[in-house]
Amino acid sequence: MDVKTGFFYLFSAVLLYAAFRVITARNPVHAVLHLILAFSQAAGVWLLLKAEFLAIALVLVYLGAVMVLFLFVVMMLDIRIDTVRRGFWKHFPLAVFIGALVAFEMAAVVMTGFRGVEEPKAVATLLNAAGQVVPYSNTQALGKLMYTEYLYPVEIAAVILLVAMISAIALTLRQRKDVKVSDAAAQIRARASERLVVVKMPVTQPPQPPADNDASAQEKKA
Repeated sequence: MDVKTGFFYLFSAVLLYAAFRVITARNPVHAVLHLILAFSQAAGVWLLLKAEFLAIALVLVYLGAVMVLFLFVVMMLDIRIDTVRRGFWKHFPLAVFIGALVAFEMAAVVMTGFRGVEEPKAVATLLNAAGQVVPYSNTQALGKLMYTEYLYPVEIAAVILLVAMISAIALTLRQRKDVKVSDAAAQIRARASERLVVVKMPVTQPPQPPADNDASAQEKKA
């Protein structure tokens, strides 16, 4: 067994363990952490398959953004495990049915979905002007396909994601009454003469103590 095969078995074993712990962990935070471990091992397997673009995208997008977001959301929601466990046996038959259906579909794809697919052909060797062999990059080939043959689907997907992002911001935006907001237009229209107003008021003197109170106080002392 060579080194590549050994790393494949190592990544696969850790991936299966992490995926099993995702669905069996009682703490949601532990489940998210095991899901992060599973994604990292899947990225390692893709690197062994020479799919470095998918591996990097998995690490940057899912591990760097989605899983961190999941972790923060789970920690902020303060999920009570006792209330979640109350409906476990109620939904258990439906969960078993859906799990069995997904397993059957995956088995059908693995067993019968690749029969008519031909084996991948060897990549032709590319030579530069100096006659040196140019290393093949599937990331470069994928980029050429995305922005030449599949340019319109990529643009449509980008527009859909932009609309989804704007819709999420619009749905979660709430106007709070306790927040003071300054009007920029009113600030621009302000003039120097309106910034300071001098008001004339009559001069006031401090009140004098009444004389009767002083006389009564002296009588009491005497």
